[in-house]
Amino acid sequence: MASRPAMTRDEVERGYNNRAAVPEHPYWLDQFATQSRNAVLSLSPREIRYGSGPKETLDLFVPPAPARGTLLFIHGGYWRALDKADHSFVAPPFVASGIAVAVINYDLCPDVTIATIIEQCCRAVTWIAREGAQHGAPPPLVIAGHSAGGHLAAMMIATDWRAHGFEAVPFVASVSLSGVHDLEPLVLFAHNVDFRLDESAARAVSPVNHPPQADVPLIIAVGEGETSEFVRQSQLLWDAWPRNRRPQEGGPMSIADRHHFSVVLDYADPGSALTRETLALFARARG
Repeated sequence: MASRPAMTRDEVERGYNNRAAVPEHPYWLDQFATQSRNAVLSLSPREIRYGSGPKETLDLFVPPAPARGTLLFIHGGYWRALDKADHSFVAPPFVASGIAVAVINYDLCPDVTIATIIEQCCRAVTWIAREGAQHGAPPPLVIAGHSAGGHLAAMMIATDWRAHGFEAVPFVASVSLSGVHDLEPLVLFAHNVDFRLDESAARAVSPVNHPPQADVPLIIAVGEGETSEFVRQSQLLWDAWPRNRRPQEGGPMSIADRHHFSVVLDYADPGSALTRETLALFARARG
């Protein structure tokens, strides 16, 4: 991994406190909720349990005709906030294109560690891979996540799936949108009161410190208007995992006129580059 610049606590706060960086974030969080309520009203998802943990549940959105693949979406919130119910807005464009969507929940820090959340995401992927088809969520499976969810989506590529009983990787592609891929700076972040990371633990759960275990295409995307640290975090994973780059790419996908909160709402727009590129992952998987 490329060397990380030394940072003071103040620099970490400026680089990673997205709510401070986007003062109008309450408006965008309200958009998450409003558009998600509308998606639920129009698509009537089913809540299904994928594991035994308190929040190990997912909302499954299925198209009226048999689905031609499944998107598993992992929400953000710095591993300590938000909920799948805030992110139902990602489903409508994919369902309209014949793709089932599973928006997952997971337990939150400080009740659990980030390492535990990674394991919960592995259980969600395992459930979709083994049980999804009988619930209308067939392969191929693409995993996408935003912010903390982008980190978790990347960690699925860093997972040895043989240890989970799979002979082959159970998904065909992934998307890390505005992901944190090197967690060491967060040791100095105010939210570490909930993460409870020391440098060793941060390194252990950082995708950039692990070789990819899956030879699948990975879209690394970030809003052009995000903090310099989030832009750097995207470049870090691009540099660390060249084997997961798509052939036509020259670097992380930079989404114009978007900040950390507005960028994920591009998934609610069927015409956005983010939605179109994610749908193209399914087409690529089908050859």
